[in-house]
Parts: sequence; C-alpha cells; structure tokens
Amino acid sequence: MDKKKYPPPIIRSKRYDEPSQFLPENMLREARRQKNIPNGQIPPICILDPDGDIVRNLLKGGDAEPHPCWACYHSQLYCFIKRGIRFGIIGCAVGASYAVLLAEELFASGCRFLISITSSGQINETEKPPFFVLIEKALRDEGTSYHYLLPSDYSYIDKKLLSMFKGTFDKLGFNVKSGATWTTDAPFRETKTAIEYARTQGILAVEMEAAALYAFAKAREKDVICFAHVTNRMGTVENDFEKGEEEGSKDALDLLTLTAERWMDKTAGGKIRGQLK
Repeated sequence: MDKKKYPPPIIRSKRYDEPSQFLPENMLREARRQKNIPNGQIPPICILDPDGDIVRNLLKGGDAEPHPCWACYHSQLYCFIKRGIRFGIIGCAVGASYAVLLAEELFASGCRFLISITSSGQINETEKPPFFVLIEKALRDEGTSYHYLLPSDYSYIDKKLLSMFKGTFDKLGFNVKSGATWTTDAPFRETKTAIEYARTQGILAVEMEAAALYAFAKAREKDVICFAHVTNRMGTVENDFEKGEEEGSKDALDLLTLTAERWMDKTAGGKIRGQLK
C-alpha cells in the first residue's frame, strides 16, 4: 500500500448522503428531561459570539437574560432586543467543532437565521485593524467541514444569501469588506509559510469557525452568514487586539442588527418581520 496516497481517517469512511445516528433533537430531548426544561421555541435569529464580548457587555448593561427553554449541555443562550428584534446569542462559541455543534442545536430548537461574528487575525495588511469582513469563502484548514462536505479548498456562503446583502453595509460608520478568510483549528500553529500561502490566495484574515459553519449550512440547507472582526496582527506588534468602543460590541451590534433587518425584509417578502419582535 502506498501510504502517500492513502487518505487520512477524517475522509476515509465518510458517506455524505448517510444520516447521522446521533441527532441534536434527541440530545436536546434528553437534556430537557434531565434538567426539567420546558419545551419552547428560541428566537428565529441567533448569534454566535466566539469572543464573548457582546454577551458580556449586554449582561453588564442588564440588556440580556437567559432563555428558559435552551437545553444545551454545553452553553447558555441569552436573549436581547435591539431595534425591536428579539435575538438569541451564545458567547464564547470558539472553534469550528463547537460552533457547528451549537448551530445544529440552534436550528433544531427553532433558529432560522444564524450569524457568527468572530475576532480574527489580519493576513492581508492593506489597512489597520479593526475592521469587519463579510466572509464569502473560507479556506478549509480545520476538521469539522470534512464531516459535512466532500473535500475541497473552500467553503462558501450561499450565493443567494450573499446577493441579499449587496450594498447593505455601505452606509455604516465603519468599514465592512467582503472576501476570503482562512479557518484554522490551531491558532498557535499559524506559521510563516502558512501565512504567506494565505496571502498568495488573497485571504484577508484568519479565524476558527467560518469554513465549518458554511459547510454545515450547505449540507443542512440553512441560512448562515459569517463575519470576521479583524482586530489583531496575531500579537506581532505592540498594543494589539484593540477592538474599539465597548470591546467592539457597539459596532458589532449595529452590524448584526442591520444584517437581521435585511434578512427579514428579504425573507418571505418581509412577512417574517412581525414574528421576530
């Protein structure tokens, strides 16, 4: 056997059209039973906040509260209202596998649109952080996406979803670019060679969730959009990791709310808007 041609275990025994034996609905059912949690729907629009800064600032201001029907073993779902929209949000959802675990549970619990906004390291040094990137595609340098989709270089946002947001963020008071990111499972193995390769591919930033979330979204036919909040140069300069006002949560909430409003207005002819208040 030629070991160089033998596929690694992560892609060796995959059947992408075969359903999983372990389902999020079943795990949530047992969690509700064990914890005596009532059945109920979570908000249709939910947010993953890997750094947790948005959640912490909402709680600090008394603007968020735990959702009584969230049955996940591993996380706490909070709810808050912004511009008349009720959101669900989970903090510290860092890493591809954890983000997708939560995505599976959120959609099984009533979520219809998931937004991830993750802190990212700058790859293409064309401007000074912080700024945001609407992630159009993400390099699959993690493991989770390979459990959902056949091997390929990138995971992509749904084209129809992307077209929905064309020009949406032009009038915000801060920069929102569109482009590619690199999703890694190992942030402290971002070597010079890997970074230089990412630059040759036109990649703007490195993060830890988008490739897996987009693979999940395509495989499950769910609406997911990922943003990178480019906040640092991977600690290679002094005074790095500065996000802005309220740890960047003010701008992030404005971006998230505008994203939700646009999705509502374009979904079912805007009829869904009244369901989300």
